[in-house]
Amino acid sequence: MTTFWVIGGEYASTDCNKIAPGKSEQRFGPYASYEDALGKWSELAWQSVDSCNIRFRIVSDHNGTAPRKTRAA
Repeated sequence: MTTFWVIGGEYASTDCNKIAPGKSEQRFGPYASYEDALGKWSELAWQSVDSCNIRFRIVSDHNGTAPRKTRAA
């Protein structure tokens, strides 16, 4: 079964490779459908529309477990 997660947060720079100091990666989900995850992504995107260092993405996972945390670059 495929599940979907919305993952991201505030990054140290606009290259979005490293979470900002004092911040942590945020995870929302799992969602049963891409459309549900897209709804959450849209909500988060509009809340942070004026901040170029905040980014969220939708990640899918085929076995029902959360994707591993991304490592800081």
